[in-house]
Amino acid sequence: MPEMPEVETIRRTLDDKVTGRKILRVGMLLPRLVKWPSPGEFQALVTDTVITWLARRGKYLLFYLDSGIVMVVHLRMTGRLFVQTEWTDDRFARIVFELDDAKRLVYADSRTLGTLYAMPEAELWRIAGLHTLGPEPLSPEFTPGYFREKLRGRKGKIKALLLDQKVIGGLGNIYVDESLALAGIHPERAADSLREEEAAKLYGAINTVIEQGIQYGGTSFRDYRDGEGGRGSNQHHLSVYGRKSQPCKICGTPIAKGEVAGRGTHYCPNCQK
Repeated sequence: MPEMPEVETIRRTLDDKVTGRKILRVGMLLPRLVKWPSPGEFQALVTDTVITWLARRGKYLLFYLDSGIVMVVHLRMTGRLFVQTEWTDDRFARIVFELDDAKRLVYADSRTLGTLYAMPEAELWRIAGLHTLGPEPLSPEFTPGYFREKLRGRKGKIKALLLDQKVIGGLGNIYVDESLALAGIHPERAADSLREEEAAKLYGAINTVIEQGIQYGGTSFRDYRDGEGGRGSNQHHLSVYGRKSQPCKICGTPIAKGEVAGRGTHYCPNCQK
């Protein structure tokens, strides 16, 4: 699933290509991906509107339109959003927005799990996952104090807490594993067992791995591509994720893989305590 660095990279690579452009037509190749309002109403709301601003919140992309409507795209597992300068067929294209500069903004999705919405900004509460998002890494709201408070009294595993989008918005499996590895914390530790210095180290690690992910344009293992169709390169800079049985970059111990909080989890059994 694209996580915060990937979605932020998509936003940055799309921004100058779609901001100021008018949506002339909307091709609904798979209408069921539109979750609010009806597909026909969605089509009517976004057609003949100008994209004035492209924003991101967690793993959601928000297209602000000059009509006062916000079009929201959640890529989920395999969604891709990109601009085509030449009109070529993509067999996974699901929704196609024809723009006034003869280009197309294409939403493609092999597993068809993504979702699209259109509504006034005041009604974004209708999208439960967006409305309840916690503060994001690198944001002013994500402070050391906030993080320590969220750890307090939590008996569950630290990895499960970090994956909770209501606690930290945009942080997903890859970057949770990387954060825990950088901080030297085992993913099965109880959240409230972290000492103050460990909490501070983990807080810093979260911001560091997110910043690195954005710097390298996201992590591309399978489906993820940016808004220009390019691959990210952060996969070449990972410490543990996707490196099962390979030597730890610090101590040489083979990286282990197990399941924590229902997710495949990579960690160093020697460095992470």
